[in-house]
Amino acid sequence: MDRRDFLTIGGLGLAGLVLPIHGRAVAAEELLSTLDVSLKKAIADAALDAATKAGASYCDVRVGRYLRQFVLTREDRVENVVNTESSGIGVRVIVNGTWGFAATSDLTKDGAATAAAQAAAIARANSRAQTEPVQLARVKGVGEVAWSTPIRKNAMAVPLKDKAELLLAVNAAALKAGANFVSSNMFAINEQKYFASTDGSYIDQDIHRIWVPFTVTAVDQASGKFRTRDGLSAPMGMGYEYLDGDASGKFVMPNGVVNYGNSYDMVEDAIAAAQQAREKLKAPSVKPGKYDLVLDPSHLWLTIHESVGHPLELDRVLGYEANFAGTSFATLDKLKSRFRYGSDTVTLFADRTQPHSLGAAQFDDEGVRTQRWDLVKDGILVNYQAIRDQAHIIGAEGSHGCCYADSWSSVQFQRMANVSLAPGAGKLGVADMIKDVENGIYIIGDGSFSIDQQRYNAQFGGQLFYEIKDGRITGMLEDVAYQIRTPEFWNSCAAVCDAGDYRFGGSFFDGKGQPSQSSAVSHGSSTARFNGVNVINTARKLG
Repeated sequence: MDRRDFLTIGGLGLAGLVLPIHGRAVAAEELLSTLDVSLKKAIADAALDAATKAGASYCDVRVGRYLRQFVLTREDRVENVVNTESSGIGVRVIVNGTWGFAATSDLTKDGAATAAAQAAAIARANSRAQTEPVQLARVKGVGEVAWSTPIRKNAMAVPLKDKAELLLAVNAAALKAGANFVSSNMFAINEQKYFASTDGSYIDQDIHRIWVPFTVTAVDQASGKFRTRDGLSAPMGMGYEYLDGDASGKFVMPNGVVNYGNSYDMVEDAIAAAQQAREKLKAPSVKPGKYDLVLDPSHLWLTIHESVGHPLELDRVLGYEANFAGTSFATLDKLKSRFRYGSDTVTLFADRTQPHSLGAAQFDDEGVRTQRWDLVKDGILVNYQAIRDQAHIIGAEGSHGCCYADSWSSVQFQRMANVSLAPGAGKLGVADMIKDVENGIYIIGDGSFSIDQQRYNAQFGGQLFYEIKDGRITGMLEDVAYQIRTPEFWNSCAAVCDAGDYRFGGSFFDGKGQPSQSSAVSHGSSTARFNGVNVINTARKLG
């Protein structure tokens, strides 16, 4: 199957989720194999040598092997199992100050050399239209290094039978607890990436991710009304240990809802989801107006993603990128003027070194060591996300290490790092935060959203909504969404819970670019309170 073919998964209940399927179908056993590192180095050296002989002033080579397994179930049956493998070489060069890129699935030294020569020819042809040469930030070569996601159990090594049995047990538990329909799924990804460059780096990385989303639906047979609740797990940069860890990963919320950190009881969550979907059928509809919002990390990650992560990608700021919801209101003049993005309580940072995060790696796809850096510090815009050929535009000495390609056959470009809200400095738990709220809504889980082409005006829903009156949770609400203008919203942030409440959410398939590429990114936060936010009622009254 070609890497740009897409499989639309029916019955997921995830609002039209479309999953990119890369590579050829393989048996599950092939997902455990690897390429010999000496072979990868020989292939990379052949490409580097050929590119240099063809006149390249710079060259990097990515020898990649991308493995994916998707297990899809609904009620009492397995709907599909997809195992794919994609291997090949991507070569990027600079000739006459201009980029060129070529790729091949021929995993030989001759194949690598041919791709390098082709990339150089493309760069030379492109240079005729070049008005300004590429300015590449310096990177010191690191020699031969290796890094792996610190997993305890490779998800690819777990028998398919065990995975299917877990998902079917989840479905059975949800149905027994009151669901009428349920779908559950497991996505495991392993990226085996070897990077080499004329800077003198040979970097071998083995990256693992896992995600187990589900959706339950409860139906009122008398009225035909239905409500859904999605799973509250986060996709993680972990192995299968995420699903058989101990109870220390639980976060019990003041309303009794259980959220999860670095371990996840999928069956427990499915039972709760069925019960809460039933409860949602009877919940009163929200009265529109201004409310103080208490936002759980399982919800807030998406607001961070859309109103901070994307608008602070430097290519969107510069107008180089406009696919998937446009450019950015956070223009360069705002950086120079120390624009107030949020309240003093708000520090938002990017970090690809965070353990268990989806973006965790030691080096990015340009051979730059990953790092942590502030984007908004104490409410003030202080930086963007930039890669090697963008750094000079904002006066930075080097790249931030946020370059990524979703395949060996895709050219690497600037992608969102893990962008997160820093926990509050003082000791503050969720229950104490709620005690200070007179008229508010507690929101758990992510839902539908919309956002404008400048990432300025937006609207967000959720999974579970609880009314707060005079410091107490009084019951469930329905039909809730809130509207924001990005800087006004972040300036309304009045408090953030301490680090003990810090958890990840994230996107397993975040689209960007043309042709489209998909990346995985986490967003961490503790529960946070935002005062005086406009809430609307999303119910449609027919006839």
